[in-house]
Amino acid sequence: MLNIVLFGPPGSGKGTQAEKLIKKYNLIHISTGDLLRSEVANKTSLGTEAKKIMDAGELVPDEIVIGMIRKKLEEHKDGPGFVFDGFPRTVEQARELRKALTDYDERVTMEISLEVPRGELLKRLVKRGEESGRSDDNEETINNRIDVYERQTVPVTYYYEKMHKHVPVNGIGTIDQIFKRIVDAVEGFEKFHEAGA
Repeated sequence: MLNIVLFGPPGSGKGTQAEKLIKKYNLIHISTGDLLRSEVANKTSLGTEAKKIMDAGELVPDEIVIGMIRKKLEEHKDGPGFVFDGFPRTVEQARELRKALTDYDERVTMEISLEVPRGELLKRLVKRGEESGRSDDNEETINNRIDVYERQTVPVTYYYEKMHKHVPVNGIGTIDQIFKRIVDAVEGFEKFHEAGA
């Protein structure tokens, strides 16, 4: 299985690149936001529990999120692999994901991080705000969202770096140029590990 953790700050084009990765390698998309919405809509026991917590304005605890991910892994245990999008957000979640995958004799293949300078992110998101009328795409809110992303994910990238699975990818250029870099990173990484390096 090819299991990719995909990181990218707001405005990095992560969503677009995730879709292209899923199509190219026929991977299953695991987005915690989508999983939560689906479990709540289907009124599953996990969804009912999550809804109570969200209705109270609190964050859904890791064990519920991991429960949903385990369920998805079970449903697709014979599939070609997964793209994890928006998860893990903390080192604790990364450890839990590792345990969940180990139960299926699987592991995270690599963690890809789209690297885009803050100035470029601001420019892209302010432009998006002007074009779409999204009120949350203003400079102050954008800076805050980037700060939160950096606080949450930098420790997670260090976690994967220690395991030699962290691969930074330059996120500047056209969608296709960036995607080519991602594909080169995936295929180069796989060849390197197949060679027993």
